[in-house]
Amino acid sequence: MKRREFLRGTAAGVLGGLSVTLAACAGGPPSTQQGSAATAPATGQAEPTAAQSQAEPTAAQAEPTAPQAQAPAQSSSMPAVEWEMATSWPVALDTIFGGAQSVADRVSAMTDGMFRITPRAAGELAPGTQVLDVVSQGAVAAGHTASYYYLGKSPVTAFGTTLPFGFTAQQQNAWLFEAGGLEQLQEVYAKLFNVIQFPAGNTGAQMGGWFRREINSVSDLSGLKMRIPGLGGQVMTELGVTVQVLAAGEIFQALQTGAVDAAEWVGPYDDEKLGLNQVAQYYYYPGWWEPGPSLEVEVNLDQWNQLPKLYQEYLKAACHEANTTMLASYDARNNEALASLIAGGTQLRAYSDEIMEAAEKATFALYDEFAANDADFAAIYEGWRAFRDRIYPWHKTNQSAFEQFVYRNVQTVA
Repeated sequence: MKRREFLRGTAAGVLGGLSVTLAACAGGPPSTQQGSAATAPATGQAEPTAAQSQAEPTAAQAEPTAPQAQAPAQSSSMPAVEWEMATSWPVALDTIFGGAQSVADRVSAMTDGMFRITPRAAGELAPGTQVLDVVSQGAVAAGHTASYYYLGKSPVTAFGTTLPFGFTAQQQNAWLFEAGGLEQLQEVYAKLFNVIQFPAGNTGAQMGGWFRREINSVSDLSGLKMRIPGLGGQVMTELGVTVQVLAAGEIFQALQTGAVDAAEWVGPYDDEKLGLNQVAQYYYYPGWWEPGPSLEVEVNLDQWNQLPKLYQEYLKAACHEANTTMLASYDARNNEALASLIAGGTQLRAYSDEIMEAAEKATFALYDEFAANDADFAAIYEGWRAFRDRIYPWHKTNQSAFEQFVYRNVQTVA
């Protein structure tokens, strides 16, 4: 669904809900829907008897004030719904877990508490890299995760997060919301996983990971053990790296014990919280495999179809808001966190041109291989590549020219 259609649909849904509310505000108690075996709360308030209703004047009768419309979800026709949300994140990472919490808070606020979603930390409802599994099975109604954790199920899931040497956060949103990317992905998710998903966060361009020793050439990567998920991990495999996929809470120990020699997570703010600077000295950039990765809310399709239309629109709006605010949070925090890391002894390093060029070459060879063997990947990749070919020249012409000029005298944090 394109952003313009989405916004029009949301506005129409809200106005429709207001009409229902004003027409039905004297009805009986709401019905209850359950998601993932959650129990909806009782209303906790008795209805007035018919005699009381006749004897006691309403506020409008007592004082001739202007009428006030209630929130749409207060309509007696709207059910109480309570869901749990599995996530891939520890609670301590307030920005990325905060994306899930933001969705839950906004849905609750917009429905006056009638639709409640409770996000759970990784490991509570499912391991951090198995959120799609439990949502697809219907064991949990919804999840907040990175789709590229599930490449083993289908390579098409990479598009929901990011592709190496692909889109910045701005370009990713343009492709998803204006170039048909989201509609294509939703069709595939419905077919393969019985899930519908919505972008609900973006970290912006990520860093290139923590290394226990310096990496200057492709040969230095040979035999290296690294935590790196997604297609970036598969590219690193082509360059000789032994790849592991670990949840956030497992990375510190893996680096500390030598189970891995290197690891990437997100960027300075999150990485400092995880303490990765305490177990690895060299911090590389850029994260060429994640130039603008999206996170997403995944909803079991059966649960989604049971929601009232108005609740669906509220959930979509909440995801859209989280998609914006998470990126703003990271951008506002990363520079200060990077300065703190460097002051504490972190050594900042740039990937060499040799590594960048080898990684880019391996990346597009991998895309061609996937397209030749997977029809779903091929169908989405064709449009993705065409959009990349259009938006890159535009951004180089205008935005990149501006950035090169204004940054010409700006020193990096190091």
